[in-house]
Amino acid sequence: MKGVRIPVGFIPLVDSAPLIVAHEMGYAAEEGLHLDLRRAPSWSGLRDMLSFGQVDAAHMLSPVPVATALGLGGAGTPLAALSVLSVNGNVIGVNTDLAAAMAEAGHDFAFNNAEAAGKALIGAAKARLRIGVPFPFSMHAELLYYWLTALGLPAPQNVDIRTVPPPLMADAIRAGEIDAFCVGEPWGSIAVEQGHGVLLLPGKAIWGFAPEKVLAVRRDWAAQETALSGRLIRSVWRAARWLARPDSRTLAAELLSREPYLNLPPEIIDRALTGQLTVNAQGLQRSVPGFVAFHDGAAGFPWRSQGNWIAMQLASRTGLDRDAAMRAGGDVFRSDLYRAALAGLDADLPGASSKLEGSNRQDTAVASASGRLILRPDRFFDGRIFDPDLDR
Repeated sequence: MKGVRIPVGFIPLVDSAPLIVAHEMGYAAEEGLHLDLRRAPSWSGLRDMLSFGQVDAAHMLSPVPVATALGLGGAGTPLAALSVLSVNGNVIGVNTDLAAAMAEAGHDFAFNNAEAAGKALIGAAKARLRIGVPFPFSMHAELLYYWLTALGLPAPQNVDIRTVPPPLMADAIRAGEIDAFCVGEPWGSIAVEQGHGVLLLPGKAIWGFAPEKVLAVRRDWAAQETALSGRLIRSVWRAARWLARPDSRTLAAELLSREPYLNLPPEIIDRALTGQLTVNAQGLQRSVPGFVAFHDGAAGFPWRSQGNWIAMQLASRTGLDRDAAMRAGGDVFRSDLYRAALAGLDADLPGASSKLEGSNRQDTAVASASGRLILRPDRFFDGRIFDPDLDR
């Protein structure tokens, strides 16, 4: 196959779609690239594949490059986030016993009220909650910690957080190893399909526009391969734009369902792409507009303030100096490389590289190259606003 070969690692999740689409739909080929997509068994395995040079780029949890910059997690190779691959896309679920106890206490599983859902979960727990997340440094973990702590259950001190690879989350809830989980789709829906899990909340209900996965590379690779980095960013940007089209969803679900990728029925994958989720085995439906975003609202833009927020959360929990951590976290999100790669394309980029996180209660027009850019609501469920210049 023609094109410069770039080995790229991914985990079988719906939010790996921009990389799969870039390869399958020819957007990478248009940039003279051949993406050699390699499925990894776990996030720790994928992080190591990237760190040790087995792949040059990866579909990566957004906190991992930040944690690495802060010296957390044991992986010393500095990483960079070239773009955000996906926004939102996680679900929080509970086992059927907890769901029954919550329903008996009056919880309606409305799927849009993080405060009510969190209080119902805390109230129904008979013992210390065991919650599965895909990796210790993940947006799944950060959302859980933020949510439960704000509701009076300081986390992670008062919960038992267990690491479970996404494809094994349904097995863990079935085996009784965990009481609840936060995982990317379609693995929450698989737990529902198997009859052992009930979806409680989308991650979006905790933070309205959370950077979930990033396109991560080694920092030295980004510096040495600036042309390839730019071509990779453009390939993924075009794929994300295609994914944002409503008429692309059926084909996108079919592509993702193929054996080398998720190897699951396209109907399960389609739930995340449309935001039409089945939350229990009885077929209760919930609609979540914008459940996962790849393009609209500058979803792919790597805001430095997102890196700042992640770094602040990690520093606060681990006792690191917050000022130094936030500087390092902001430097990981390479808005400079993203701007350079998309210069000259029909990409409406924000005028700033940092913003107040959580301040948009509704669609908000912001300064941009064309003046057409609308940022989506990004509210934190408790109404807090993160100012990277003040929250240190």
